[in-house]
Amino acid sequence: QVQLVEFGGGLVQAGGSLKLSCVASGRTFSTNYMGWFRQAPGKEREFVAAISWTYSTTRYADSVKGRFTISRDNAKNTVYLAMNSLKPEDTAVYYCAAGKGLTVSVPTTEAFYGYWGQGTQVTVSS
Repeated sequence: QVQLVEFGGGLVQAGGSLKLSCVASGRTFSTNYMGWFRQAPGKEREFVAAISWTYSTTRYADSVKGRFTISRDNAKNTVYLAMNSLKPEDTAVYYCAAGKGLTVSVPTTEAFYGYWGQGTQVTVSS
């Protein structure tokens, strides 16, 4: 089992920045990818960004490319999501996720990720 806990959500004005952290514990060595997803009110959960534990390969949703940066600290079993130039449409509950499989490219689908955190609220005011 892998446990994931997110930190760092909050309220920020448009144009501001936040940095989310996700601390993994348990059988973290069994996972290959870490991802961030988000779910806005009334909408389905969507992919935001993901990273490989081993190679640091990353992938981003088009909506956040150039504004968000995902990174990881293997020694701390922690993945980060630095969010800059935030927009009101970034308002959502942000979830950290971990996946075991080996894939050619960084996975973006929810189904790949078998472990999920409880989520942290990010609210961007206009």
